[in-house]
Amino acid sequence: MSSRTRARGVKSAAGVHTIRVPRQRGRRSAQPFVVVIPEHPSLTREALGFVARVLWRFRAALAPTGFALLAWPLAAILHAIAWWSALALAPVAAAPVLWFGFVQLRRPARTAAVVWRAGLALLATAAGAWLAFAAGFGPLAGPLPLLWLLAWLVAQTTWLIVRRSH
Repeated sequence: MSSRTRARGVKSAAGVHTIRVPRQRGRRSAQPFVVVIPEHPSLTREALGFVARVLWRFRAALAPTGFALLAWPLAAILHAIAWWSALALAPVAAAPVLWFGFVQLRRPARTAAVVWRAGLALLATAAGAWLAFAAGFGPLAGPLPLLWLLAWLVAQTTWLIVRRSH
């Protein structure tokens, strides 16, 4: 370690590393900075690290949760900045129903495939409608938080079931 960065005459507690950052040129009257780095991370840091590692490990399984959590601030920002964006999002909410009709005409299916397609179209329509209403009226208006919770619960449960079956 260079003599410029080695701490001289500075006493620190056991298990703590200190690094002295030398004075900057041109600032002769300023005191040097001392950075104290604890050897062991705090309990809060350990807990946050554990939670982050668990979320990273199961990130694919929690994809609907991530999208649901991103939709909330997106709707709040759209409501605050451009409430009229709800008028543009409303027709987009109908797109999954149109997709379902188109797919049924082009590739007719029976029983289970129709149920999955209809369920997917219904869930996507509900999510699009929620985003349009939340952008127009705010994500906390009326029953929108409950609808968000129900849509998230159905999407996450369906996602986990579908991922296990493949």
